[in-house]
Amino acid sequence: MADGHALSGRELPHPQHQGVRRRPGTGDRWPAVADHPQQCLPAADAADQARRAIRPGAAGEILLAAYSNEDPFFEADSLPFLAPDLDGARKLAGLQRPYIEARFARQGVSLLYTVGWPAAGFYTQVPVTSLEVFKGSRFRTFSPMTNRFAALIQASPVLVQQAELAQAFATGIATAMVTSAQTGVDTSAWDYCKVFTPVNFSMTKNAVLVSRRAMESVPADVQAAVLAAAKRAEDRGWAYAREAQDQTQARLAEKGLTIGTAPPAVLAELKQIGATMAEEWVAKVGEDGRKLVDAMRAA
Repeated sequence: MADGHALSGRELPHPQHQGVRRRPGTGDRWPAVADHPQQCLPAADAADQARRAIRPGAAGEILLAAYSNEDPFFEADSLPFLAPDLDGARKLAGLQRPYIEARFARQGVSLLYTVGWPAAGFYTQVPVTSLEVFKGSRFRTFSPMTNRFAALIQASPVLVQQAELAQAFATGIATAMVTSAQTGVDTSAWDYCKVFTPVNFSMTKNAVLVSRRAMESVPADVQAAVLAAAKRAEDRGWAYAREAQDQTQARLAEKGLTIGTAPPAVLAELKQIGATMAEEWVAKVGEDGRKLVDAMRAA
């Protein structure tokens, strides 16, 4: 999980996604799906630009949680510990899909596929032997979800952008954070932290969307070709997410960070906090949120 986007936690261009391009043999019956991930823009700007691009009949890629101001259902994958790992994150994506499709359908947009981001862990100066490590700490946050988490672990939330992480830690503005190994590599976390503890905090997703009007305007064989290409891209993307997670964590270790392991008691406490946040989210979202959380817990 990267986290420069205000609502979900993405700080990096998404290496996993490979756009669905015009299939050979379909000629000009189908517009090429643009390979232009929006992650380099603030979340709201990315969502707005994707929506403007989709309306005339193109396609676009967005960070789902960037839409949470419009509908909090879109931040389900930001809930801490709802998905236990990348396999669980993909299962969550499958459970979310019908709800997401219904919401975008009302706006004339169809969902092609989603791909998750690598999971997040804690960056600290000492091993995470208990949650007391975070009590009273200045915990770097980047979203309402991480702000709430900081409050529940009795830390003081501090909003810090990715570009300012090294300086914030060097000056004591921040003393701990949760984000991906990729963000740690990109910001040279070995210069300002000593321990990275993977905990699968959350694994948010990007969605590739297409105008329903464009999709319905082409023959059935072209629609089938697009959907088949989307499925291949989705499978490839989830595999890339796993590779990126492993490779960046290994890089942190190579540069001198200790890769910690959270004790079972800590993991149990974290999952309880996640459960509390999930119930708070359900209260905000309503029936669809209840069904999704219950289905994920039963999966």
